[in-house]
Amino acid sequence: MQKPLIAVLLASAFVSLNAGAADLIQVYQQALANDAVFASARAAVEAGREKSTQGRSLLLPSALVSGSVVKNHFNNLPANVGETVVINGVPVKVQESRGDTRSNEFTVSLSQPLYRWDRWETYQQSKLQQSIAEASFAQAQQDLITRVAQAYFDVLAAQDTLESTRAEKAAVTEQLASAKRNFEVGTQTITDTHEAQAAYDLVVSREFAAVNDLDVKRAALQAIIGKAPDNLAPLKPGVTLSAPQPMAIDNWTSAAENQNYGVVASTLNLEVAKREISKQRAGHYPTLDLVASSRHTKLDGDTNSPGTVKNNAIGVQWSVPLFSGFGVTSRVREAISLEDKARNDLEANRRSAALNARQAFLGVNSGMAQVKALEAAEVSSQSALESNKLGYQVGVRINIDVLNAQRQLYSTRTQLALARYQTIVNGLKLKSAAGALREEDLVPVNNLLQK
Repeated sequence: MQKPLIAVLLASAFVSLNAGAADLIQVYQQALANDAVFASARAAVEAGREKSTQGRSLLLPSALVSGSVVKNHFNNLPANVGETVVINGVPVKVQESRGDTRSNEFTVSLSQPLYRWDRWETYQQSKLQQSIAEASFAQAQQDLITRVAQAYFDVLAAQDTLESTRAEKAAVTEQLASAKRNFEVGTQTITDTHEAQAAYDLVVSREFAAVNDLDVKRAALQAIIGKAPDNLAPLKPGVTLSAPQPMAIDNWTSAAENQNYGVVASTLNLEVAKREISKQRAGHYPTLDLVASSRHTKLDGDTNSPGTVKNNAIGVQWSVPLFSGFGVTSRVREAISLEDKARNDLEANRRSAALNARQAFLGVNSGMAQVKALEAAEVSSQSALESNKLGYQVGVRINIDVLNAQRQLYSTRTQLALARYQTIVNGLKLKSAAGALREEDLVPVNNLLQK
């Protein structure tokens, strides 16, 4: 993370703490520290960064020290023991011979591959696998941003729904009381009272559902940040949302087909599969190694030649495979099939990335149009409610007209808030599909929140 962004994040966090409500960036910071999915991806990329070192080690010299200490006890009992034999004209009595010998040996050996094509291909694959791990981690970072934003605005949407439902409940309660009073004085029928009571019962049931939905959405956010979320900063009233730039959908789909991190990882996987074919074919190739060794052997005890023996050797060792039971040929065919699979996986990921970019782009643009229409509908619904209330007071409107107008206003407000949230999240998903989403992109979204 760059230093300027850190400063923005910290400043935003302090502002949020002072305000008593957590904003989007502060929640994202909590997710960075506590999300188990992202922690798993972080560990995976750390492991993946070791791949190239492991692959390179197969091309470097390998040294080995080995040794042994052996104690040998011998007992030589000739068949003619006790007899006298003449050796060089001298009579000698054959006797039993016993003794102990000990050998202490150690060897230092060195091997340097000169030509091993399979190891070279393994090294090239290891570098690609490290790049795959980096691409997967970058995708996990983008996924964390979109997951946090989605969960954050889901909670806000659930809060708005609950607040709207409770506001409607308060209005319906007032309307129910008015209907009961008017019925008691005889200015309205019992039908108005029943209608108001039915509307009240319905809004109470929706309130229970809204409370439950809010608990579920807060639990989903808690699963990401690792603790119960604080109060969240809401959107500023009447915020203006920005259209995606550029406005051409083909630019976004083209970027998704080439820059999406899932596509990048699939492209690298295809290259790994191609290298695997060459690696398996190397089972038919000869190998050549430079070998050197130094052996020291120390003998002592009852032996005819005690002392130290040293042996130094250096040379070239080669081997040529002749037949392996058709195993190499089979593995080559397997690798070719896996390459075809990797190629089709790449095409599938390209199409999926382009589809996601197209859906997100259309979601942003249709969302902005929907927000504009709902803003106008909110003004109209407010005017309609006021007119129905006035008409109800003068007797030209009935109770059900006021209840319907109230329900329409609160429904419009809920839909307007939801449309804004979905448009913002779709904007982040659009950049994610194109492989262009960064932590810095949360800053303009965070600026739309009340501090």
